[in-house]
Amino acid sequence: MKKIFLTALIALAFSQTISAQGLPVYDNTNFLSLAKSIIESAKQTTELMKTVQFLKQQKDNLDNVNNMVKQLKAVRKIANNNRRLFDVVRRDLREILNSPYIKSEEIDRISYSFNLIMENSLDDIDVLDQILSNDLLKMTDADRTKILQEIESSSEEMVALINQKTKRYNEIISFRKMQDLINNRETNY
Repeated sequence: MKKIFLTALIALAFSQTISAQGLPVYDNTNFLSLAKSIIESAKQTTELMKTVQFLKQQKDNLDNVNNMVKQLKAVRKIANNNRRLFDVVRRDLREILNSPYIKSEEIDRISYSFNLIMENSLDDIDVLDQILSNDLLKMTDADRTKILQEIESSSEEMVALINQKTKRYNEIISFRKMQDLINNRETNY
């Protein structure tokens, strides 16, 4: 069977009635260099994908560090503001309340207004503690940073308010002291 097929194939090849243009010729060296080029491109693409993934991970790490730095700055500022609040209340409130120019009925009102500010400050510290502990509130770093910045702003407002109240009560004391000096002066005419 093979011999018949082979003979028929040779007969067709040498036959004068059949004319063919010939078989296409492939250059194996070009094909091999194309295959090598494709393989090398695939390797480079794989390396680029790894590099892109690494850079993306590093960007995420940098964003996390940036958020942590913002959170730490906000916490530090809140702590400083609360320390200033406590110092002002401890030092200036005692001075105001011990002044002979503050009436006894005003002491409760002054104490209440300062205590209200201090209670708000302590409430902010409790919220701050809950926010910073990951177990109680599940939130993203961006959400946590936003809330910390709001608490920071609130603590700055409380410091400004307590400074304003202290200044106002000191001006009242100063005015009453001046009034007392004027009312009790000796006349030499």
